[in-house]
Amino acid sequence: MEQTITLKLELLKPTKAKKVLYEQMTKINTAFANWFLGQNRIKTTSACFKLFSDISFPSAVINQTIRDTKSQKKNQKAKTFRNMWCNFNNQNFKVEQKGEQYLVSFPTLEKRIGVPIVAHGHQKIWLDRLINGEVKQGTAELFYKRGKWYIALPLTFEVRSSSHQKTMGIDLGLRYLAVVSVGTKSLFFKGNQVAFVRRRFASLRRKLGKAKKLQTIRKIHKKESNWMRDQNHKISRQIVNFAIANGVGIIRLEDLKDIRNTAKSRKEAGRSLHSWAFYQLKEMIRYKAEIAGIRVEFVNPKYTSQSCKCGHCEKANRNKNLFFCKICGYTIHADLNGAINIAKAISGLIA
Repeated sequence: MEQTITLKLELLKPTKAKKVLYEQMTKINTAFANWFLGQNRIKTTSACFKLFSDISFPSAVINQTIRDTKSQKKNQKAKTFRNMWCNFNNQNFKVEQKGEQYLVSFPTLEKRIGVPIVAHGHQKIWLDRLINGEVKQGTAELFYKRGKWYIALPLTFEVRSSSHQKTMGIDLGLRYLAVVSVGTKSLFFKGNQVAFVRRRFASLRRKLGKAKKLQTIRKIHKKESNWMRDQNHKISRQIVNFAIANGVGIIRLEDLKDIRNTAKSRKEAGRSLHSWAFYQLKEMIRYKAEIAGIRVEFVNPKYTSQSCKCGHCEKANRNKNLFFCKICGYTIHADLNGAINIAKAISGLIA
């Protein structure tokens, strides 16, 4: 079974000249994509770029932009592009290592250039696998975000059958942000600790609102969002490390589309956690798990909190943090029971 991850690689301190070059390429490529959107009867080859401009532009980028534009016009009914980033296929984009430094090379307006990148621990592992031919390289994208230039590099690899490996279930909720179960082992992440911090942020925003300090409110909101992201990074890292340490091959999570509508919380957690970034946490778990070669699956959440191992399912089986089966008397922490049922996918997997 094939699986794909995408490495976000920061370009290492590009010079002012290179930054200008990347900006020019992006502007030209975006203008070409928007021009091409309005063309109906035209040959879809790199030669059509000459009808748009006399500028010398890499044919590899032109061909990829044509493919992307046609796809978005057909499937997403695109009307215009704010940014059409430059993309490079595996024949025109190369990763190599010189000493301790990793470099990427790709064609530009002027010539093909080699650019050093910032490679972190887990990224180095994947870059080494790419250089050694153990994974396949997809279409790389040069993009700009928050003052920095990056390369998004998709890598595809084979995931061996994990039928002999363990399955982990993760229950995400309000009283406990995450409860993890694999075999007889479990891991709990309490929600009351973060709820306290969320209430402090909410209280501060109310005071600032009365004082009509809108700019400060925006700064506080950004600070809270960064704090939440940091918490989710730490939780997801601990969860995936726990999975690796226990030989987990599959991680299963609930499909959380309706978590804000269905989740119930006690007073001290309620408002503070209903806006917790569960989707962000789920995506961080998924991303880190895939990097570790662990498959992630999503299950139907129906009955996972009400079902007993004996098969009896009743809403009354659960009372806040306690699960007590009305038929067999089985007693366990309610969220841990949910995590166990999620690992079993008792209500089925979601494609």
